[in-house]
Amino acid sequence: MPRPTAAQLAYGSCTVILSTLAMLLLSQTSSGVGIVAITLSALVLGLLVAMTVPLPKPARTVQVPVVPVPAKRVPAQRETASVAASVASEPVREPANP
Repeated sequence: MPRPTAAQLAYGSCTVILSTLAMLLLSQTSSGVGIVAITLSALVLGLLVAMTVPLPKPARTVQVPVVPVPAKRVPAQRETASVAASVASEPVREPANP
């Protein structure tokens, strides 16, 4: 049996304490047998609450198939005749508007 988690201990302890106080105050018993019965019933209730707190589930590992992705091919930039001609030619000089 696995060890109880912190949540289980906290819920169980709080249940025992609060249910014992509530039953003692509501029943207004002063006999030893009544106090023992209330205490035992509170312990059973606390154990029940602690055991019903859900345990954390282990993380699931999903195996995803690895698909190789082809690298994108980018063609090399080529100079065209018009680009080479415009770079090599002299700049156009136009007269300014008067």
